[in-house]
Amino acid sequence: MESFVQFWENIAPWQRMAILMGGMILFWLIEGAYPLFKFSFKRYKHAGVNLVFLATTVVLNILLGAITIMVCAWVTKNNFGLLNWLNWPVWATIILAIFLMDFFSQYLPHYAMHKVKWMWKFHMIHHSDTKVDVTTGTRHHPGEWMFREGTTIIGALLLGLPIWLYFLYRSVSAIFTHFNHANIRVPKWLDKPISWIFVSPNMHKVHHHYKRPYTDTNYANIFSLWDRLFGTFAYVDPRELKYGLDVLEDATDENLKYQLGLPFNKNVKTDY
Repeated sequence: MESFVQFWENIAPWQRMAILMGGMILFWLIEGAYPLFKFSFKRYKHAGVNLVFLATTVVLNILLGAITIMVCAWVTKNNFGLLNWLNWPVWATIILAIFLMDFFSQYLPHYAMHKVKWMWKFHMIHHSDTKVDVTTGTRHHPGEWMFREGTTIIGALLLGLPIWLYFLYRSVSAIFTHFNHANIRVPKWLDKPISWIFVSPNMHKVHHHYKRPYTDTNYANIFSLWDRLFGTFAYVDPRELKYGLDVLEDATDENLKYQLGLPFNKNVKTDY
């Protein structure tokens, strides 16, 4: 276990990027062979639009991630935070840390972005994709990423998250993001048991339905237990779903200029 901790404590930036891109490429290939929906669209053009948003996320993650790393170093040096006070075995600490960080980094900001109107306007970019696939998981307005990283920093502080656990959590979260958004055909007999504890592909697709109430469900990224706990869990046949948003024209989903300007577009009306 010590060598495992050492690996994540000293993981190089290129290794973290390899995990991010490697997971995306893997599910890109799988969804090409076993698609849930057979969209009539240019996959490379669609991916190109979403990867532009990924590029902005990477830049912000470098800047804001540096603050998070400083927080992680501080809590370790000062023995501050829940994980330091509990002093559990490493394996138990890993499970608890990833579980709680899924709340602070994903469920909490995600829920807030669906309830606070001005935050929702930033999050609309993610929901405006009418052809959800593995690249949709990277589709976030730069403003949205600042919300997410803000609560991540709060979580790291309160939990006393060491740097190695921060890097591990980020990698696990990225893999689940690819897994949940991938346009892959998963049989119900397999997908539903997964959703008892973890966020499964069919479960997350419900969140991308074009109108409420399904849009306001399934906020977690790794553990479906958060949605079950707070009453935001939903599970329906993915064949009943339609992607996008009912307040936007579908044709705008690949218009970068339009998408980046959505949070400031007063012509776009929303009930949130």
